[in-house]
Amino acid sequence: MSAEIHLRAAEPDDYEDIVAFTRETWADRETSDYLPDVYHDWIEGNPDRKRTLVADAGDDIAGLCQVVFLSDHEAWAQGMRVNPAYRGEGVGVRLNDALFAWAREQGATVCRNMVFSWNVAGLGVSRAAGYDPRTEFRWAHPTPETADADDDHEVVSDPDAAWSFWQRSTARRNLSDLTLDMDESWAVSELTRGTLHRAADETRLFAAERAGEGTRAMGYRARDFEREGDEAEHVAEYGIGAWADLDAARALFGAIGADADDLGADRTRVLIPETVTAVSDVAALRIGVSEEPDFVLEADLT
Repeated sequence: MSAEIHLRAAEPDDYEDIVAFTRETWADRETSDYLPDVYHDWIEGNPDRKRTLVADAGDDIAGLCQVVFLSDHEAWAQGMRVNPAYRGEGVGVRLNDALFAWAREQGATVCRNMVFSWNVAGLGVSRAAGYDPRTEFRWAHPTPETADADDDHEVVSDPDAAWSFWQRSTARRNLSDLTLDMDESWAVSELTRGTLHRAADETRLFAAERAGEGTRAMGYRARDFEREGDEAEHVAEYGIGAWADLDAARALFGAIGADADDLGADRTRVLIPETVTAVSDVAALRIGVSEEPDFVLEADLT
């Protein structure tokens, strides 16, 4: 990378330069870059828990990236963008190296990121920067509605029952213990018993029990929010959907749909494993599912 490019903390005045090269980030796809909408909020907050760097080329911003702590040992990297005019100069790797060093100094032992599976350039930069593959997932999109009562299952808010089911579930193994974080949007972290107790207290926790067979499914609501734009909508996000069989999945998604309906949500997304069983179960229930998976990668900082 050119010696004329130096790394520094992101500032509010960088906004216009960043918008200029992120406006067309995914121009060939039916999606837009979120950074112009969140940048100012994104760079605020506790500087001991997150750090945002830009690669300053003088007249341009050559790239940026942020790392935020999700727990005492888990760091999350996001917003990695390289100005097209500076690609091939090692900007992304240098940004990641600096943020890895900072996260390690703050006590992180691992740093993860998420890349859309179709984003080949992003996957290449991540591997070059030292990330290794960890897991993959999809989103299920149950309709917000109250379904007919399920006489075979009772859905209760029991975090310890949900935790016990999670511990023995195939979803846990396939997702490498990772589920949607409750504080940082579009981030996954290691699910703990404490997370489930927090969901039971603050949002919504689901444990689907069948008489004589114990807990057969679990999930929790991570958050709900209003998405602004040309068509404002209320979105409910659920950190995990895990189930033992198709009937349990039906009970779980029925409870999630009813919860979203109670919230007045227009749309839902539920994190599920990227497996033939999980995706085909959702399809068999006639529930919408994202067309492509998302990939999670991980760097060992020890």
